[in-house]
Amino acid sequence: MQNLEVSILIPFKNTAHFLPACLDSIVNQDFEAWEVLAVDDHSTDDSLKVLTVYSQSDSRIKVFTNKGEGIISALRTAYSNVKGAFITRMDSDDIMKPNRLSVMVNDLNKHGNGHISVGQVKYFSDRGISNGYERYEKWLNKLTSDGNNYDEIYKECVIPSPCWMSFKEDLDACGAFEPNRYPEDYDLTFRFYEKGLKIIPCTEILHLWRDYDTRTSRTHEHYAQNYFLDIKLHYFLKLDHDKQRPLAIWGAGFKGKNIAKKLVEHKIDFTWLCDNPKKIGKKIYDTELVHFTALEKLDNPQSIVTVANEEAQIEIKNFFHKMRQQPMQDYYFFC
Repeated sequence: MQNLEVSILIPFKNTAHFLPACLDSIVNQDFEAWEVLAVDDHSTDDSLKVLTVYSQSDSRIKVFTNKGEGIISALRTAYSNVKGAFITRMDSDDIMKPNRLSVMVNDLNKHGNGHISVGQVKYFSDRGISNGYERYEKWLNKLTSDGNNYDEIYKECVIPSPCWMSFKEDLDACGAFEPNRYPEDYDLTFRFYEKGLKIIPCTEILHLWRDYDTRTSRTHEHYAQNYFLDIKLHYFLKLDHDKQRPLAIWGAGFKGKNIAKKLVEHKIDFTWLCDNPKKIGKKIYDTELVHFTALEKLDNPQSIVTVANEEAQIEIKNFFHKMRQQPMQDYYFFC
């Protein structure tokens, strides 16, 4: 199926130092029927020069200038020029394993439309990987190995932005890069979920994910915690919230308060639960916090859990189990 071309979308900005390794990893793929659509998001370093040199030596590499500003606009610019039957993204500072494209194309050809191919990822850095990133990598790869990524979609982005592939018509059906909502990769993941695209399990590392201090996801405001919370609540209310059932919020930390405030703004009633004696009985946003056992008095409730502590999460899951409640139906962990 080599005649079915893969379109690789690469927004780039000020990554000249990393681009050669990124582009070499694409040029050296064992699947050769691809095109790169690289979009310069107004770089001020030599990134454009690097891409131009590569494009002159390989006609499959095409370079464009962002028609607007920011990664979403850059993705739209790239997408308006695609010719491939398959679409994938690539970060300009990362590295593909040599068989990444062939594995994903073969998976999609085998399973057909309505599927998303994903791969396992491995972080790398000149200064070493933090415990937080190690845990995220392990969590993400476990989901990917079973294809159960959607099971924990409200916790974090469960599909790595530079390591998925879809049929173009499926991406179009999901709205591609039309929404102007950040983080754009998390929003797209929810739209895959909304449209019922099935995840193809993968047990192989296909992508090397570079970490460094000036990475966009570390520095840009669009990837701040409140943006993630906004997306989670937006899609929960749209896709999973049952208006006929009472809603409960667990936790009164930063995330709990943020979610509660949004619900108040939406004029959605909820019961606010916690186990902190200092907070029980107090009111925040005119809503009184009550002990979590109050959940037992609610008629068939749904819960949003914003408690991050892992030991507390286990206790909360045990409490739900005793109530015979099910994840992604009766309760949703937002962290």
